[in-house]
Amino acid sequence: MEEKMKRPKMNNPKATIKRLLKYIFAPHKFKWILVFVCIILSAVAGVASSLFIGSLIEDYIRPLLQVVGAGGTADYSGLAKAIAIFAGICAGGIIATVIHNLLTVTISQKVIKSIRDEMFDKMENFPIRFFDTNSHGDIMSRYTNDTDTLEQLICQTIPNVINSLFTIIFTFVSMLYTSVYLTILVLLTLGLMILVTKKVGGKSGKYFVMQQKNLGAVNGYIEEMLAGQKVVKVFNHEAKAREGFEKLNGELCNSAYTASKYANVFMPIMGNIGYLQYIMLAVLGGIFAVFGVENLSLTGFGVFSLGTISSFLLLSKSFTQPVTQLSSQINSVIMAMAGAERIFNFMDQEPEVDNGYVTLVNVNIDSNGAMTEVGEHTGHWAWKHPHHDGTTTYTEVRGHVVMENVDFGYVPEKIVLHHVSVYAKPGQKVAFVGSTGAGKTTITNLLNRFYDIADGKIRYDGININKIKKSDLRHAIGMVLQDTNLFTGTVKDNIKYGRLDATDEEVYSAAKLANADDFIRRLPDGYDTMLTNNGENLSQGQRQLLAIARAAVADTPVMIMDEATSSIDTRTEKLVQEGTDLLMHGRTVFVIAHRLSTIHNANVIMVLENGCVIEKGNHNQLIEQKGKYYQLYTGKFELE
Repeated sequence: MEEKMKRPKMNNPKATIKRLLKYIFAPHKFKWILVFVCIILSAVAGVASSLFIGSLIEDYIRPLLQVVGAGGTADYSGLAKAIAIFAGICAGGIIATVIHNLLTVTISQKVIKSIRDEMFDKMENFPIRFFDTNSHGDIMSRYTNDTDTLEQLICQTIPNVINSLFTIIFTFVSMLYTSVYLTILVLLTLGLMILVTKKVGGKSGKYFVMQQKNLGAVNGYIEEMLAGQKVVKVFNHEAKAREGFEKLNGELCNSAYTASKYANVFMPIMGNIGYLQYIMLAVLGGIFAVFGVENLSLTGFGVFSLGTISSFLLLSKSFTQPVTQLSSQINSVIMAMAGAERIFNFMDQEPEVDNGYVTLVNVNIDSNGAMTEVGEHTGHWAWKHPHHDGTTTYTEVRGHVVMENVDFGYVPEKIVLHHVSVYAKPGQKVAFVGSTGAGKTTITNLLNRFYDIADGKIRYDGININKIKKSDLRHAIGMVLQDTNLFTGTVKDNIKYGRLDATDEEVYSAAKLANADDFIRRLPDGYDTMLTNNGENLSQGQRQLLAIARAAVADTPVMIMDEATSSIDTRTEKLVQEGTDLLMHGRTVFVIAHRLSTIHNANVIMVLENGCVIEKGNHNQLIEQKGKYYQLYTGKFELE
């Protein structure tokens, strides 16, 4: 199993580390300085406690035993004072540890918040193409699992590494101060530890990187299955769904098992090397003390004593423990780097390009037709054209949309729309008819500039839409989709999603226009009823009526309607159709027709096939042609 698994590596670990450190340290310099100070104090307190044992034995306990053994009266004041000083040092170390732990928790939460904020901010600027080509579950995994690895890095790994490094340095100096000979023995076992870390720890790191990627894939699959659970059950697809999940979950299990296997073997090996070192130091130190071997330290030659050996044994544990701890943090660092790289790859996705400079503004129009720009919604829109000479002109928004010889492909090599031309005069209704995949929805996506065309022109009121800022273009085009998305919030909030500055009265008017007011007022809290989980407490028809109300409150000159009456009952269909007709009145409307009976009154019906317009005309004209539309309408050919 292990040999077959691909071992992924990070593309540019140095760049990832450098970039991550900017997020971690740059905004929190003073807090990190305080963390460093507290960690140093904590490390010094730990080393001081080890040295104190030797001093306690040699300078206090042994002299007191000699006095008591000779029949004299022992003076314990010196011992009590030394113990009090030692207690103060320990208390200082504890306080320093508490402070640096609290600081790192604060820093970690702020860093993670900052990263998630930036991720979401950048995501809002990604083009629709990104969401069409990436699993939503994998995207969610970057917000949750990958940021969790960074939180662990900041909150636990970095403080542990810093603490371990300072402890190793202070302990090593203290060991040299105590005994050079015994320190050499410790360095020999340290070499063995480093070798084990390189061989075992390095292997586990590779699989931790794979584990993060496999976890993202599993999350993506779960999200997909949850969203489509009804479809899974309707088509008895449970066995196939389980098979797919078991495959992905098996890959995750394998990578996690292999990573954990090496990581779990690593710690016992390091621990036993530490115990072996401790025994060797105790035996060798005892032999040196018994035979009176001279002890070499930084202060010169002396004799091995019980206090010297006791202090050194404690120092050796204080030295081995951070070495082992430092080695064990390698896997956390690798996981965090893998998570950081996935997050930065997400952040570095190309944002939606917008070179438009023509904007949409609200205006008042006087009796002479002169336009004055205003800040509030007036129901009158104008295109604001800035010119090179610093002047500005305004053109009334009328809803005149033209597509001329448009070619488009989701990938450059495969064109899916060929020389499509559409002419929609203000107030006209244009319907698109055709089989699934003919290009109906693609055309409406191009009008909104969710995708940019390969060739041709699209103009709105005579302005090339490439010159209009995307946000303003989309403000001038409303959409009612077949798949309705409602958000967590009140009914009123969901209707206001079409225009956030809409007043309550405008919301009520939009709901009445959409035939939604009646059912809304029957809800438990009326317009203040909370909706959750995409409005699961509403019927499909009610959700559609809210979508129409949302589009109505936006009050746009152009409307795109993806007819959505195919999955609702006849009575609700009539309400939806009436609301749709009222919404379309006086606007330029593009309709994706699923039922031909709903587009009799369309000014132009365009029949699409394989990305080409094969027929064009109104209902009567197309019936007379007896072509594809005639076949569809008479039932000789059915839409797929």
